[in-house]
Amino acid sequence: MTSATLLVELLTEELPPKALPRLGETFATRIADGLKAKGLAPADAAFRTFASPRRLAVTVAQVASEAAAKEVTEKLMPVSVALDAEGKPTPALLKKLEAKGIAVEAVASFERRMDGKAEALFHTAMVPGARLADVLAGIVQDAIKALPIPKVMRWGDGDATFVRPVHKLTFLHGADVVPGRVLDLDSGRTTRGHRFMSRGEIDIATADAYEPTLLAEGKVIPNFAERRANIERQLLAEAAKQGALLNEYADLLDEVAALVEHPTVYVGEFEAEFLAVPQECLILTMRANQKYFPLFDGAGKLLNRFLIVSNMQVADPSNIVAGNARVVRPRLSDARFFFEQDKKQKLEARLPRLAPVIYHNKLGSQLERVERLEALAGAIAAQLHGDVAAAKRAARLAKADLVTDMVGEFPELQGIMGRYYALADGEGEVVADAIQTHYQPRFAGDALPAGNVAAAVALADKLDALVGFFGIGMVPTGDKDPFALRRAALGVLRILIEAPLPLELPKLIDTAAAGFKPGLLTAEGFAAQLQDFMLERLKNLLREAGRDGAVIDAVLALKPARIDLVPAKLAAVEAFRALPEAEALAAANKRIVNILKKAEAAPGEPDFALLQEEAEKVLFRQVVEVAPLVRSHVANEDYTDALRVLAGLRAAVDQFFEDVMVMAEEPLTRANRIALLAQLAGLMNQVADISRLSA
Repeated sequence: MTSATLLVELLTEELPPKALPRLGETFATRIADGLKAKGLAPADAAFRTFASPRRLAVTVAQVASEAAAKEVTEKLMPVSVALDAEGKPTPALLKKLEAKGIAVEAVASFERRMDGKAEALFHTAMVPGARLADVLAGIVQDAIKALPIPKVMRWGDGDATFVRPVHKLTFLHGADVVPGRVLDLDSGRTTRGHRFMSRGEIDIATADAYEPTLLAEGKVIPNFAERRANIERQLLAEAAKQGALLNEYADLLDEVAALVEHPTVYVGEFEAEFLAVPQECLILTMRANQKYFPLFDGAGKLLNRFLIVSNMQVADPSNIVAGNARVVRPRLSDARFFFEQDKKQKLEARLPRLAPVIYHNKLGSQLERVERLEALAGAIAAQLHGDVAAAKRAARLAKADLVTDMVGEFPELQGIMGRYYALADGEGEVVADAIQTHYQPRFAGDALPAGNVAAAVALADKLDALVGFFGIGMVPTGDKDPFALRRAALGVLRILIEAPLPLELPKLIDTAAAGFKPGLLTAEGFAAQLQDFMLERLKNLLREAGRDGAVIDAVLALKPARIDLVPAKLAAVEAFRALPEAEALAAANKRIVNILKKAEAAPGEPDFALLQEEAEKVLFRQVVEVAPLVRSHVANEDYTDALRVLAGLRAAVDQFFEDVMVMAEEPLTRANRIALLAQLAGLMNQVADISRLSA
């Protein structure tokens, strides 16, 4: 039994670039796990992942040619079936032994022990370990089946299917080829390098020599992370040489690293006259269509230069640079043409073209939606004491750029182009900015719309979608959310909390619902369902931010209407929880909640004259004494002080439960004590449901 590094490689046609890192990780992990499961590699065996445009590969260290034999104990059958009255093997046992290749003489060594309620025979034997040559092809085939591939293809005359045609299969254990057949290919030791810079087919001497051989002879950096880092170093160095910045480039870097095997960075240039076009258009054209890295000055203004990541390293790159400049020029010309044509018609004049554009077959057209947004944004701006006219104007024009040529070509620019066209039409900056930012925040960490007008339009856009789809019963289920309602809910919550805005969520939902035609929103109880949905999103948002789960549950259990006050309430409950009185009061509160659940009728006001025990009289006086102070603190949003005052009730509450029988036999006494507890619970639970803090 020998131990050595194992290499597995699939040489393919160009793989999907956006999926490449995940394909490489899954392929390598599954093969390493398969070897470990067969006992051919130790549990801590290191493995190295390789993924380039034309290959998936892995090397796994310390792989044995044959796994160690292991002792295996197997239940054969119940003793009553296996042995006759004289203790001799029955025909049933003999047949079983023959099928398993166990000698009859071994019966004497079988172990007899209880298996449930019956005694059974057990056979223990040393089982040979798996042989690498016997199982490797199966492990690789299983790894291929586990790859996240939405569509497969068939090539040639065979029946093999994969995301792209596969041309070579390499299995090397140390210096030896491991025989095997996968995807209609027999394993070997040869591979191919770069399409143009490699010397042709390459023999891999040993598994450990795979990476250095590919790099030296094949001109391929096979490891994705190292190739990405190599590109990034070149980009940053060249940008510094140009006195420029790259700004955001991580996503494009990932994609480009999956497109090249031997990256080399060159500088390209386009005519400065194109800079008259909004730079977002040029940036998107270069990044999305050409995979170029735009360059910027220190103020973030686009320069007429860009970086090209070529798959070729040549002594004179002039042809490569000139070729790329020729390719990008028509794209930039198209962007300029779209921009100039779009400016010839004002956004206001485009609104009728939204009438035939269906938003949803049950919710009407985009024009009908614009009318709802206009009214809703104005109502929200009024609540914020903002510029109602500006909010309504921005909402009215917010979707007009959807029917422009530029957004038709580049949907990613919706909102952004709306701002440029609004400014060109003479609209104010507040309106133009609100048009651009009403889609924000679009993802975690995205900037929020700035100012009350922009916030009002952004809230209107998201609330209209949420209320509309919940109102017709189109609620997200499981991982299905075709209308991005979770994202919309998180956007509303982030705006309310981070701005912060003193708006009541139930009122916002009702205001949005009022904008729909009567009888359109037919889903029963959708408003309450939507509020619960949003509070659940808020719970997840707060947990991701590191807030304590019990504290979150305590605050959100009261279904707070003002989302902007939630952070202050969380901080107050966290401070309260640190007090020595907290646990006892939380437990008492939990006890009170359980008592109130069993109450036969709604509690009234407690009557001091009906109080009998000194402990309940003391609690009554203290509740009456602190109630105005607690309510004042809550009204002033001084939640920490409110809970500190309540902490002072601990001794009286403890004594009450020590001395007083709440569920007294006499009805008036029992009802009066329940009423006192209800008053106490109402006072204690104004900030949060304190009972949720009890273990």
